[in-house]
Amino acid sequence: MMDDLQPPRTATESTAAPSPEAEVESLRREVQDKQDRLLRALAETDNVRRRAQRDREDYVKYASETLLRDLVPVLDNLERALTAARAAGGAANVVEGVELIQREMLRVLERSGLTRYSAVGQRFDPARHEAIARVVSGEVAPDTVVHETAPGYLLHGRVLRPALVAVAAAPDEDAA
Repeated sequence: MMDDLQPPRTATESTAAPSPEAEVESLRREVQDKQDRLLRALAETDNVRRRAQRDREDYVKYASETLLRDLVPVLDNLERALTAARAAGGAANVVEGVELIQREMLRVLERSGLTRYSAVGQRFDPARHEAIARVVSGEVAPDTVVHETAPGYLLHGRVLRPALVAVAAAPDEDAA
């Protein structure tokens, strides 16, 4: 019905295909548009990559900021203890002050996920203990930790530093 309302077409108005030059020009514009969009997408991808790299570098650079901020008061207290020890000259006060600072330092480190552990009396575990000496003993079972030079530390359950230990050996092992 709509066709009935439009005037009839003449021979020159028929549905002629666009000229080849017009079609080529249209395709050139389309290619140029797609190339521009591609270049913009590549530039944006490059910007995102650079921004992510910068964020990673900042994260690594400032990852310990909270821990260090918590440790600064510990350093202040250590300085106060040393100043008081120099003024008083009493060894008992120095020991008490240093013990206080040690407890404060352990609390700060525990808040960051550090756990201190002792190995004395435990069976030697190479994943958690580093043997630095062997002690011949008939009183304890072989491969038992009898002395600890330095405690071990765990960071969120993973060994940060193994305990430095002396391990019992049977008397006959040493003779062989």
